[in-house]
Amino acid sequence: MIDFKLDPKTGTPFYRQIIDQIKFGISAGNLKTGEQLPTVRSLAVDLKVNLNTVAKAYKELEIQRILETQQGTGTFINTIKIQITDQERNAKLKDICNEFTSIAFSYGFTIDDIINQIKKT
Repeated sequence: MIDFKLDPKTGTPFYRQIIDQIKFGISAGNLKTGEQLPTVRSLAVDLKVNLNTVAKAYKELEIQRILETQQGTGTFINTIKIQITDQERNAKLKDICNEFTSIAFSYGFTIDDIINQIKKT
């Protein structure tokens, strides 16, 4: 199971962040075929978002046949393979790094400060 995290500062809608995290989770092997996802209600409560936000993400992934909802039992990862291209992975990492460095720079940290701290973790 993955630990969903939403960031309101990215400008990316929450439902899109949920979709991306599920797709990347499947691609990375953190989510396996047949694995049950949290219910719409429980994920919405955990993420402190509207039920419709999670429902929209799940519905879009069902349309793409990435998720399968079984009435009364829950939502599961379908058997479809997800391949995230190197270009998509690099673009996502670049976005994350740009956001991170912008915040760090706004606090006066240098790139050397950032690199040294990353090496420590």
